[in-house]
Amino acid sequence: MTRAGGPVTSAGGPVAIRPATAADVPRILELIRELAAYEHSRDQVTATEEGLRAALCAAQPAVFAHVAVADDDVVGFALWFVNFSTWLGRHGIYLEDLYVTPAMRGSGIGTAMLAELAAICVRRGYGRLEWWVLRSIGAEPMGEWTVQRLAGKSLDDLARRRSLDRVIP
Repeated sequence: MTRAGGPVTSAGGPVAIRPATAADVPRILELIRELAAYEHSRDQVTATEEGLRAALCAAQPAVFAHVAVADDDVVGFALWFVNFSTWLGRHGIYLEDLYVTPAMRGSGIGTAMLAELAAICVRRGYGRLEWWVLRSIGAEPMGEWTVQRLAGKSLDDLARRRSLDRVIP
């Protein structure tokens, strides 16, 4: 996966984007708490390792996660689920949360995770990838959020940016 012509790497080497495993759950929960603290909402996090593990590792999970791994450490996660568009008559992916640790921001990891989700959409024949973005930290009205959507050519273009072997050289 390249970003603006260059590789996405950590200080120590390549970054891998892969599906989360049960062993990743404690670190994912840590990162969820970091994200909540960043959004001044740490006290609202009631998620537990047991609850996350049950949701992510169920026989038929309804929620999924991918992690970014650099230097044997999970440095980011994307938590998502499948939705459905009645207008398209097709499934899509809704990205609930994407978080990259502060030290790793700006290295292209967020884009790499989005590209992975876009590739899943394309491979499965899903019609779109969408998410909401907080435009201003600390805002109360939901009007501060805006929906983002990739569909058609934009979805295909981002999917093509994904590394075939899930390792970002």
